[in-house]
Amino acid sequence: MDEPESALSPQRQLALLVRMSNLLKTASVQFIVATHSPILMTFPGASILSLDQGKLQDVSLEETSHYHITRGILEEPERYWRHLQSAEEGEDPDVT
Repeated sequence: MDEPESALSPQRQLALLVRMSNLLKTASVQFIVATHSPILMTFPGASILSLDQGKLQDVSLEETSHYHITRGILEEPERYWRHLQSAEEGEDPDVT
């Protein structure tokens, strides 16, 4: 699946995870999912492969930039908005 989260709310992403889990219990299936969604990356037992830094590597959820950005914006939205607003003024924000 290529970025299935693009059309799904967080609740629907969770429903997708449940459906995938149920399919794994009842059939011989394998899922390959290209995603930026930290929610989908939480699938139990999943291998997360990253192409960041020009090479394929196995990483943990907590090592992904998607996790850091999502966690950061939810925990400290003011900090992220300061960085985003500085980008509007011509600066390149580091939001990771």
